[in-house]
Amino acid sequence: MRLIINDQPMEFAEPLTVTQLFASLDRKTAGTALAINQVIIPRHQWDSHLVNDQDNILLFQAIAGG
Repeated sequence: MRLIINDQPMEFAEPLTVTQLFASLDRKTAGTALAINQVIIPRHQWDSHLVNDQDNILLFQAIAGG
């Protein structure tokens, strides 16, 4: 399965949930937001939301402001 993560192509052997993707990337989830194909995926869906071949994923730090 091929994904584009923050504009970098990456290969994965099998389908993953968002939570499994973070574990594969050895990345902490605290303070991180995620969009797949320009749609923000709420954190409560990360355990069940599967990423698909050719998905374009953007990982970014959520910042509060005002």
